[in-house]
Amino acid sequence: MDASEAMEYRPRRRRVVVTGLGLICGVGKTVNEVWDGLLAGRSGMAEIKAFDLTGHPVRFAAEVKDFDPLVFIEKKEARKMGRFIHFAIAAAQEAMDHSGLKVDESNHDRVGVHIGSGIGGFDVIEREHSAMLAGGPRKISPFFIPGSIVNLAAGHVSIRFGARGPNEATATACTSSAHSIGDAFRIIERGDADAMIAGGTEAAITPMGVGGFAAMKALSTRNDDPTHACRPFDKDRDGFVCGEGAGILIMEELEFAQARGAKILAEVIGYGMSADAYHMTGMAPEGEGCRRAMNAALKVASILPDQIDYVNAHATSTPLGDALESKAIENVFGDRALNHQLLVSSTKSMTGHLLGGAGGLEAGITIMAMLKQIAPPTTNIVELDPNCRLNYVPNTPQPAKIDYALSNSFGFGGTNGSLVFKRWME
Repeated sequence: MDASEAMEYRPRRRRVVVTGLGLICGVGKTVNEVWDGLLAGRSGMAEIKAFDLTGHPVRFAAEVKDFDPLVFIEKKEARKMGRFIHFAIAAAQEAMDHSGLKVDESNHDRVGVHIGSGIGGFDVIEREHSAMLAGGPRKISPFFIPGSIVNLAAGHVSIRFGARGPNEATATACTSSAHSIGDAFRIIERGDADAMIAGGTEAAITPMGVGGFAAMKALSTRNDDPTHACRPFDKDRDGFVCGEGAGILIMEELEFAQARGAKILAEVIGYGMSADAYHMTGMAPEGEGCRRAMNAALKVASILPDQIDYVNAHATSTPLGDALESKAIENVFGDRALNHQLLVSSTKSMTGHLLGGAGGLEAGITIMAMLKQIAPPTTNIVELDPNCRLNYVPNTPQPAKIDYALSNSFGFGGTNGSLVFKRWME
């Protein structure tokens, strides 16, 4: 080809599909438990059981109840891992079982792992720091570092399944797992892998984790009513609720999935990123960075804003953040949003905020919404904030035609990510 042809040439984009899901959060420990709980409006929030609450101004969170890592991991090995790794392994196992993907000598170099976490092993860090203070440096466990660093979730999952392809971990605060899924999408799209185990995990319900967010005045203080504490878009919202868990997707190149007869759940068609470059914890005016991330995702997807039927909002129940994201959605989707044709909901109203694991969990929920053709609700809306003017699927699920959906994740440092999914209909 000549120079002009070379300039115009673009390699064919490989299509990326989702073939398996694994979800764990305060609402449930499997995909079906989580989905059924969301449709029922079941809250995962209750008084914290994980640690002594003496002196803590915030006494509740959305803990994963009755989770036993020994169902998935041998006791000797489990003791070497932080709780965030336990969640990642459990969710990855469900996702792999769901997908039917087998990693063997024929494909192990072409299957990778990309699992993010905003914080990693806070529980291990706190435990080992206490051990050092009590007994000196010799009391620090040799498994302190591998039990706590963020990339060990991806590392352990790759070891478990023998996945020898690209192995990465993203730590971009509350956008971590959305970035992991988006980056996995690009890895497959450009041909560096044929399948990726991707998503995020978090286990930050610890004395320092909850205490730190409380010190920032970021958390709801409704200790007397945890079930109704997380109130996205409601005029009386007063902060987010810490959650924990994991969300993992099995993502495959379309022809690779079809060749093995996989059941396809959805197609990943868009991924957008942006930075606010504005404030370390606050969002840019009018959600300008959020708007650019959504527009970037739509551009990659090659669809118009009017084609999106459902948005799973980042909305964490903070006074400023929800209103700014809502404004950004107005700016992207225009009259269709303001006329309540676009469905927008925040499932954090029930799951709490999984921080770095939120994007993975909510990507899975978004795919379930397309599969079931029903938008999960935003619970605890009593009276809308006048600055929040959209259809937030208040308190009750709404059956709807959902062919295209978008999931938002935004994090401290002004880091933003949006994912676009297409219903599988071929």
